[in-house]
Amino acid sequence: MDRLRQRADFLAVANGARVSSAAFALQARRRDDQGPIRLGFTVTKKNGTATERNRIRRRLRELVKRLDVISMRPHHDYVLVGRREALTRDFAVMLDDLRSALRRLDRPTKAFSSEVGSGSRKENASKKDSRRSTPT
Repeated sequence: MDRLRQRADFLAVANGARVSSAAFALQARRRDDQGPIRLGFTVTKKNGTATERNRIRRRLRELVKRLDVISMRPHHDYVLVGRREALTRDFAVMLDDLRSALRRLDRPTKAFSSEVGSGSRKENASKKDSRRSTPT
């Protein structure tokens, strides 16, 4: 496993799938290359002082170390976004939350009706508006 270090990689993962938990949010994105699994960790300043943010980040890194790698899909990037709750939440519960989040990401997505496309929210909104303005 490699680490994500560049901002562009974090932004690319932010556009992918997301699963929330009490202590963190897990973001994932499939890559087209044949590289290894890459992980990134981030905690915003609103979660406390630098000491608290570093403690949250260390707890998230330890979660991933204790997780079996088979849970993660090859050729994917993952980002764990820490929340303040990660400071006080029981570690075993957080590990279960991470396993559950990875399983939820692996679920096949439901096919939506033709009303909702696979594009961005903005594209879907413009499609809705164009359907409304067409005379029937």
